[in-house]
Amino acid sequence: MRLKLLSVFLLSSCWLAYAQTPSDLFVKVQLNDTIKTSKLQPGDVVAGTVLRDVYSADRKVISAGSPIRLTVDRLEKRRRAPNDYWPWVIQAFTPRHESFPIFRQATVTPSDGPEVPLQVSWFAMRRERQIDAPPAQSPSQTKTKASKTKQSAPPQIITLEASRANEMSSVPTQTASTLTHGPISLPPGTEGKIILLDDLSAGKNLPGDAFHARLIEPIHLDSGVTLPEGTLLQGTVTRRTPPRMLSRAGSIFLTFTRLQLPGGAPSPVSASITAAQLDQRSHTRIDREGQLRGDRPGKAWMLINVGVTAGIAKEVDDGTQLVIEALVSTATDASTAGTARIAATCASGLFMLTRHGRDVVLPKFTEMSVMFDRPAPNPPASQAAPEARPNPQHD
Repeated sequence: MRLKLLSVFLLSSCWLAYAQTPSDLFVKVQLNDTIKTSKLQPGDVVAGTVLRDVYSADRKVISAGSPIRLTVDRLEKRRRAPNDYWPWVIQAFTPRHESFPIFRQATVTPSDGPEVPLQVSWFAMRRERQIDAPPAQSPSQTKTKASKTKQSAPPQIITLEASRANEMSSVPTQTASTLTHGPISLPPGTEGKIILLDDLSAGKNLPGDAFHARLIEPIHLDSGVTLPEGTLLQGTVTRRTPPRMLSRAGSIFLTFTRLQLPGGAPSPVSASITAAQLDQRSHTRIDREGQLRGDRPGKAWMLINVGVTAGIAKEVDDGTQLVIEALVSTATDASTAGTARIAATCASGLFMLTRHGRDVVLPKFTEMSVMFDRPAPNPPASQAAPEARPNPQHD
């Protein structure tokens, strides 16, 4: 109990300290050419294009479409990011570390102004795809729409956490004080773009775990008040189901409960996830309620595990015959064949039954879209009965 209270206190302290630090810039870059990180050398320049507008408080500092150049500072060994796609048999033979470039400097060349030099403190590189909560329509209509929008492999994306040289932290020009002295009331359906500040997964996190996120684009309300970039949100893992045996995937449901302006006091809010930018290897989907679920195992997953099962059956079959013939002098291949097959069938069946499904992995600095005070969707007529949810107490 004391350890849990201490962890909550440390999380709250870190959150308050982060809220009072000068805001950094989160720059999303699409590379012009596909690169292999292990081939880069110190001093190499990587070119790309800024994908979305970059804000500092309520001011846009970099426009989408601006060219950007990143200079490789050095190479270092970095642990590979978790991959919930391939079975453990493949991951066991995959190198756990890879040579990764470190960027410290970047230069943006806007079309309407001078160059903007950036000091890079962190970055992530992956191929992203966007997952959205399905609209209020029948499942058949949703499947038809998804099949039409199927695309090829997405381009390489780099997300930078950077700051401009000699930049002073900016202060929102709108009346943010009206939001810091009482609860923040947002119109239902207000949308915002955020970035996670913590790692989350259905396999490791527990119900009640706190996490934090940050607004990366200002929200302009009808009242004339602006929620600036840098506004912090605190959320809670409401419920989760870890990946289980029989290839059942995991799921996690996140809710946001508090909002804090830079330098202000926390205020209660209610928000849920409507979209997320995830690695292309992450077979995750979002339901209409905002819960993230792992998808079913695919063909490649089944082929790999079936191949491993066949190998286990063969080894157990041969091993059982050798052991019996070594212990029983009168035993022959014909007399031990039946027993060996039974042992092989049990071993291969046990292996398949204990395979876990896909996990829901949300790395730090994952971009998401949230909806504040989102009303609960009405289920279709064909789904009048509510969907059964796992009880967090029995996870």
